[in-house]
Amino acid sequence: MDNNELQKEIEKIKARNKRVELDKAWETSWVRRICICILTYIVVVIYSIMIKNVENIFLSSLVPVIGFTLSTLSLRIVRKIWEKNRK
Repeated sequence: MDNNELQKEIEKIKARNKRVELDKAWETSWVRRICICILTYIVVVIYSIMIKNVENIFLSSLVPVIGFTLSTLSLRIVRKIWEKNRK
């Protein structure tokens, strides 16, 4: 392996490490946690309004699944904003 190839490999490793550090920072950030809480709460409120007086365990069990799914889908946008402001 010549010096040029070695330098390219080092740069790849540094770029990967930077991405891993950013991922870790996002996973532990308060922005992410608060967004998940807010989005889950909104889903639960909307869902509760829609199913008034329905005592079906299978329907009720959908609340956390829907909340989690929507929060993970919408958090991509929040994450991009968070990353821009973090730099």
